[in-house]
Amino acid sequence: MTTKANLVFDSCGSIESPIGAVSVYERGGKVVFLEMGGHGAPNDKHSEAVAEALGQLGEYFAGERREFTVPVQLDGTEFQRQVWQQIEQIPFGQTVSYAQIAAALGKPKASRAVGGAVGSNPVALIVGCHRVMGASGRITGYSGGDGIPTKRWLLAHESISSAD
Repeated sequence: MTTKANLVFDSCGSIESPIGAVSVYERGGKVVFLEMGGHGAPNDKHSEAVAEALGQLGEYFAGERREFTVPVQLDGTEFQRQVWQQIEQIPFGQTVSYAQIAAALGKPKASRAVGGAVGSNPVALIVGCHRVMGASGRITGYSGGDGIPTKRWLLAHESISSAD
C-alpha cells in the first residue's frame, strides 16, 4: 500500500486527455480516487482495476463510451453516498439540478448540502458530477481539473449546453 496525502492505495496510473492528466487510484480492486490535472500518477505497475479504469476513460474521451463499469468504492458520509448514488443514475448527455437531487433524497431544502457532496465526489468522471447544474441550467462550479473550464469541456463532450 502507498499513500498520497490522506489517500491509501494499492495501485495508480494516469492517461493524458483533452482536459489534462487524469489519474486513477485503486485499493482492494476498486477505484477509490480520480484526479484531474497535475502531473499525473506514476504508470509503473497497474492493477487490473487501474488498467480497466484507464481504458474506459480513454474510450470516454474518444467518444466511444457513455458509462463506466469499473468497480468503485465511494468513501464518505451516508448523505454523501446517497448523493453520489443519485449522480450515478444521470445518463450520459443529461443533467439534473442540485435541487432535483435534494428532492429525490426527500430533503428539498438541502440543495447546498447536495452541492457540498457533489464537490466531494472522489471519483469524478466515473461518477459524473459534471452533469449536476444549478436550477437555471447554469454552471455553478466544479472542483475537478481547472474547475469551470473543465466542466464546460465535459458538458460539450456530451453535447450538453448550459445557460452560461
